[in-house]
Amino acid sequence: MNAASDVVVHATPDVLAAACAARLVTTLVDVQAAKGSASVVLTGGGIGIAILEQLREAPARDAVDWSRLDVYWGDERFVPAGDAERNEKQARDALLDHVPVDPARVHPMAASDGEFGDDPDAAAAAYAEVLAAAAGPEDHGGVPTFDVLLLGLGGEGHTASIFPESPAAYEQERSVVAVRNCPKPPPTRISLTFPAIRSAAEVWITSTGEAKADAVALALAGAGEVQLPVAGARGKRRTLWLLDAAAASKTGLTPRG
Repeated sequence: MNAASDVVVHATPDVLAAACAARLVTTLVDVQAAKGSASVVLTGGGIGIAILEQLREAPARDAVDWSRLDVYWGDERFVPAGDAERNEKQARDALLDHVPVDPARVHPMAASDGEFGDDPDAAAAAYAEVLAAAAGPEDHGGVPTFDVLLLGLGGEGHTASIFPESPAAYEQERSVVAVRNCPKPPPTRISLTFPAIRSAAEVWITSTGEAKADAVALALAGAGEVQLPVAGARGKRRTLWLLDAAAASKTGLTPRG
């Protein structure tokens, strides 16, 4: 197991989502107390959106100064703006439309009917420019040091929209790329790359269900990132795996409590 990875196992998906939401509130509040503002990178998927729904309902949510939070996405389905498949739409419905975020500090990836038209490469390049503009001298590169970057994973080991053996899994220069021919629909997406993901101070990888158990165990055992992209998701300071019992079933780890 990668010594830099911490693993927390919760009994059920519901407990995991609630615990992760509570952890996120605490982390954002602490970061804002320390430096004034905070940044988070959101993910989609069932557990990613469930965490945001739990956060919306959490009594402690108002401890976060939402006006001093920058919101980004780790990947996006390249579909029209109002499409229910978009991670942005799901995140707005689950949380962002219910808290007083500053619209100027919410940074969605472009839609397929947006200003770049049906050109995912142009949309990816534009998002890379958004990240570069947010990066400071202390970040030593074209990506800001995100405070928390949330990720999920697929049963075959993909994370964000970096799929096994895909061109994105080999990308070491660009921070954002267009992804085509995804093995699950929709086929065209935009994704952060490993260099961008690894710019985060903390990467939290959330997963539920027995279908993810093999990928979780392989990643924690040190699998290669090209064959199992989630294994390449690491934070500068911390990599935290937040799992339910089913997803952790092949790691030998058991739920807390």
